[in-house]
Amino acid sequence: MDALDVSRWQFGITTVYHFLLVPLTIGLAPLVAVMQTMWVITGKDSWYRLTKFFGKLFLVNFALGVATGIVQEFQFGMNWSEYSRFVGDVFGAPLALEGLVAFFLESTFLGLWIFGWNRLPKLVHLATIWLVAIGVNASAYFIIAANSWMQHPVGAIYNPDTGRAELVDIVAMLTNNTALAAFPHAVAGSFLTAATFVAGIAGWWMVRSARRGETGPESDARSMFRPAARLAFVVMIVSGAALALTGDIQGKLMFDQQPMKMASAESLCHTETGASFSILTIGTHNDCDSVQHIVAIPGLTSFLAESDTGATVQGVTELQARYEQMYGPGNYRPNLFVTYWAFRAMIGLAAGSAALALAGLWVTRGGRIPYQRWFSRLSLLAIPTPFLANSAGWIFTEMGRQPWIVAPNPTGVDMIRLTVDQGVSDHPVGLVVASLATFTVVYAALGAVWFGLMRRYVQAGPLEHDRHPHTDDTDDTDDTDDAARPLSFAY
Repeated sequence: MDALDVSRWQFGITTVYHFLLVPLTIGLAPLVAVMQTMWVITGKDSWYRLTKFFGKLFLVNFALGVATGIVQEFQFGMNWSEYSRFVGDVFGAPLALEGLVAFFLESTFLGLWIFGWNRLPKLVHLATIWLVAIGVNASAYFIIAANSWMQHPVGAIYNPDTGRAELVDIVAMLTNNTALAAFPHAVAGSFLTAATFVAGIAGWWMVRSARRGETGPESDARSMFRPAARLAFVVMIVSGAALALTGDIQGKLMFDQQPMKMASAESLCHTETGASFSILTIGTHNDCDSVQHIVAIPGLTSFLAESDTGATVQGVTELQARYEQMYGPGNYRPNLFVTYWAFRAMIGLAAGSAALALAGLWVTRGGRIPYQRWFSRLSLLAIPTPFLANSAGWIFTEMGRQPWIVAPNPTGVDMIRLTVDQGVSDHPVGLVVASLATFTVVYAALGAVWFGLMRRYVQAGPLEHDRHPHTDDTDDTDDTDDAARPLSFAY
């Protein structure tokens, strides 16, 4: 392998690892905010303990997400300096906004939320976690806006004197239709991930408590874990429907902006009218003509492209010939095997969340508390499925864009385009191998720490000392301070 291949592996490994943490952060912050809001409204100690419990898991995930995310920005200068030189004027703007606006917002108010218990008035403290939730989602928007510019460059011109893309309209960049479609899709996926996480843990604890005989009105299974699970089941259903809707919108944009990615998602070798969507194929895929579609749904790919089962979808072979005429000799086909199966993994793995939501709503109907072991196992097995589905979706998005690192806009500035091999830094391959090995080892260690902490806190469950002082029978040393505050706002 040369420096280009190793650099791609390094960026892929670090990005996929980082993105395992991102959706949970984006989705769990609002869910924790909802739990705290329920406590403020109802005054029930169960919602307070849930806020503390899932807030602790959120903090672990957030910390690891920040640590791994910082590396991503450094890699643009380390391994992709030619890319940074070409797009730095454009790409730096949303990244700067992400740091100056979103990250400062979420980190500042997260600190206030962590240390503000029993110090800030209740409603002020509640506002801090909602501002954190807004901040993490704003951060996601700026990052997606930057990535969407790579998929569909707008708001920039090409300067022939410097050989660089230059930003001329940041509003056009931030309102890129690709970003406006990708953001709700990513947020829906994040809510599905976080809700599955909450439902899986709450479901496991419900069964665990029920098998111990703890199902009375005041038991944790009934007062705490069942409400958390029911909330998560509803969020899973809503976010799943939003995923399907936003995914359809993205598919139609992809057909217009990156037709090669659409053809590669189906391993469609030649142009077809009424193109089907295959569920099972045999063949190597990258040898396009060897692919045989065994099980397929007629007309579905055409419907995904233009809401018409009889629409014509261009094939990989014809698009390759067209791009050679437009951009010169080269291979403009992505890795069909990866693109094809990543697209199906993205869709198929969402079934884990759907199964848990439907089964959970059934076994908890009418105030029931499930005790069946199969539901406990399903709860745990479903947790990783949306994480993997999100990663598969990003792999499809990025691998399907190959060989472009900045894909040409079919209706935009002609020279704003860059292939991956043009964007890589000129480093000796040994240096890149060393950094790849280092990052892989460090990230594996961080992954072990993340999993160990999550497992430890989930198994411990909401602790007794997490009960709120005013709902506990024991004395609390902070009562004097609390009494000095207005009663309606004090903890």
